[in-house]
Amino acid sequence: MSTANPIPADLLERIAARAPGYDAANAFCTEDLDELRAAGYLRLGVPAEHGGQDLGLRATVAVQRTLAKAAPATALGLGMHQVWVQAARSVRARGGSFLQAVTDHAAADHLLAFGVSEPGNDAVLFDSSTTAEPDGDGGYRFTGTKVSTSLAPVWDVLSLFGKDTSGPEPVLVHGFTVRDDGGVTHHDDWDTLGMRATQSRTTVLDAVHVPAERIVRVLPVGPNQDPLTFGVFAAFELLVASVYVGIAERAVELAVTAVRDRTSLDGARRSDDPDVRRALADAQGAVDAVALQVDALARDVDDLVDHGARWFPLLVGTKARTVDAAQHVVDEALRVVGGSAYRAGSELARLARDVRAGQYHPSSRDSAARTIATALLGPIR
Repeated sequence: MSTANPIPADLLERIAARAPGYDAANAFCTEDLDELRAAGYLRLGVPAEHGGQDLGLRATVAVQRTLAKAAPATALGLGMHQVWVQAARSVRARGGSFLQAVTDHAAADHLLAFGVSEPGNDAVLFDSSTTAEPDGDGGYRFTGTKVSTSLAPVWDVLSLFGKDTSGPEPVLVHGFTVRDDGGVTHHDDWDTLGMRATQSRTTVLDAVHVPAERIVRVLPVGPNQDPLTFGVFAAFELLVASVYVGIAERAVELAVTAVRDRTSLDGARRSDDPDVRRALADAQGAVDAVALQVDALARDVDDLVDHGARWFPLLVGTKARTVDAAQHVVDEALRVVGGSAYRAGSELARLARDVRAGQYHPSSRDSAARTIATALLGPIR
């Protein structure tokens, strides 16, 4: 693969052709993963000397945006691997080496997934309901329930995150388990409105043992600016946002094609209707605005720009605005195209279901607003 075209056009066409079937069958995108892995997708962010494309966050955002136009669920699910790879790049660029194992796994084409989200835990990376029990040799045993574990049927390496309360102060422990370790059970419970091919199933951890050499970070409970937190947060927010930019772009493309090919009974072209033209112009403007925001922040991550305390408000605000804009654009496309788009088998109808998943990824609109308000006004007293 070349840097200019990391996913060949013919592969994107096959991925797009398979997307409706995965959605209808509520099945994981197995063939997509197989072909993308063979094409070097899992190594996009790996340094060239280790067999990768050496893409930074900005370039990977562009890849994910393109992949999402073909198959949003494939892009979102496999994007979790890219989040870890880019988090490792961020840590390395800022002088750390504790995520080197992530880069090594990616270089070996191992698929990385997240075991972070928990039911009812809106603190995300800043607290955990999963217990991390020390084993006495620097390792831990993790017990708890995780939700929205994308790539559940197929991951090779799963990140784990839990709280150790055995000391004078509780701490948050980050480590990695591999399939052969055992103790991980996935429920077959991913039956959702959209993003079905991610198969982001509920995961139960039963004293999963992670040895000391696979524990990568121990942090205090609560908000922090640790390189791990920043690396994961920046990559997650922007790579997830890029998927929704791709959805919005595709919705505009579908709407433009539909109105160009349509005429009314009197022969008037739908594309000449001033209301349609205004609606599509506004939709494209909304896409342009969020696409530029996501691209600019990803560039700043790569370039080590120091936004200081502004980083987190900028990241959460951009992700939340992107999701809201994408949903608005898809809804406008449905309205402009008309009743044909409302059929269950139409691509726009699938996008309308997929786009609504965005509100459930951290950070939500409400969480983003709280973060921004705290940055402006300070914490609530």
